[in-house]
Amino acid sequence: MSEFEHLLQENLVPLQRFVKFKISNMHDAEDVIQEVCLTATEKFESLRDPAAFKAWLIGIANHKCNDYYRKKSKEMHISLEALSESALTVSRFGVTEQSIVHDTLDVLGDKEKQILYLYFFKNLSQEDIAKRLSVPVGTVKSRLHYAKKKFKEHYPDQTISKGETMMKRLPDILPEYKIEKSELEPFEVRWEELQGWLLIPRVGENLTWGLYDMPSRKRTEYTEMKAIGKAEIHGIEGVEISAIQFNAEDYYRTGSVNKMERRFVAQLTDTHCRYLAESHEENGVRKLYTFLDGDEFINNWGFGEDNCGNEVNLTAKGLLDRTENMVIGQTEKETVDVVGRYMVTIGNKSYDTICVMDIQCFNDGVASEQYLDKNGRTILWRRFNKNDWAKKRYGKTWTEMLPENERLIINGETYVHWYDCVTDYIF
Repeated sequence: MSEFEHLLQENLVPLQRFVKFKISNMHDAEDVIQEVCLTATEKFESLRDPAAFKAWLIGIANHKCNDYYRKKSKEMHISLEALSESALTVSRFGVTEQSIVHDTLDVLGDKEKQILYLYFFKNLSQEDIAKRLSVPVGTVKSRLHYAKKKFKEHYPDQTISKGETMMKRLPDILPEYKIEKSELEPFEVRWEELQGWLLIPRVGENLTWGLYDMPSRKRTEYTEMKAIGKAEIHGIEGVEISAIQFNAEDYYRTGSVNKMERRFVAQLTDTHCRYLAESHEENGVRKLYTFLDGDEFINNWGFGEDNCGNEVNLTAKGLLDRTENMVIGQTEKETVDVVGRYMVTIGNKSYDTICVMDIQCFNDGVASEQYLDKNGRTILWRRFNKNDWAKKRYGKTWTEMLPENERLIINGETYVHWYDCVTDYIF
């Protein structure tokens, strides 16, 4: 028996359970299982780590199930259940696309739900929506305008009650800061923070971080995080983390109303830091996603080959070269590299830092720069969007929307500064 046959035999039952759970028609489910096995046979040589076979196989199965439903769908039927599939809306890289709040949608008509779903979750242009629904573009524009208006009218008040206070007060307005290039060589550092969420996954650790829009410098939301105890997921030991988000001002970006709690399980080793699971409550139901859940987990919380996580022992690798606001180097795939040493001054405090650039790790067209001190803690995190990132959804380029904001030129492409993040570590 070959290695592939042995691994497939070991994991055939979990595969069958997964597919038959997704597809209730048993005949169709068996066909999909056969397709999964055939694809796995053809692509097995591309799997570098046999220990990841189960997650890899389930990932293929998830793709095949999605393909099955796409082929079955001859017309768009929008329901609250369909909308809630966009649950993983705030990933390790902060705010992204999100699910519209159930209670608000519940008071809207079917046409309003449908137009919001197609525009904000499917990222279809108004022209594409018109084709999909067989209506004039003018009708799409008026429906979308009305739907957004009704959504805002019914959206719950986001005022925080007096009993809800931050673990440590973050400023409402981000102080002015200055970033100056140092002539010194970048130092090596051990970076143990969770990528994108900034807490060290070690029992007893806690942290509060806030997001600040640019150029207003206004805080739009903040998150309190605590590592509350040990946990085990699929036989792998990690740490359970509570993350409570407050005051998410822009509901189309964050999806949290007043207060939303997520739970993570994360693992810190001598070499890597990674997410093992994420859970949150949606529409009164607790949802849990683990590293075995294929793309539903990997696309939002996974990083590195076979979800190994981000390296904690940082040193410049030469993958990226930065001169002022010009960056060249490897950007065809997820890239993280140290690009220099900088003095960062925020308010009246100065920090000796290295700049870690992250390109394409969140998704295509997104870059970030993260300034770490010698303790491996984040002093300042800044997000940049490629000029045409999500243009269909926003209708404009980022240079048009934020004409005064700073630019980065990455391999000849323009990226625009969107928002910043700081933590109570610096206050």
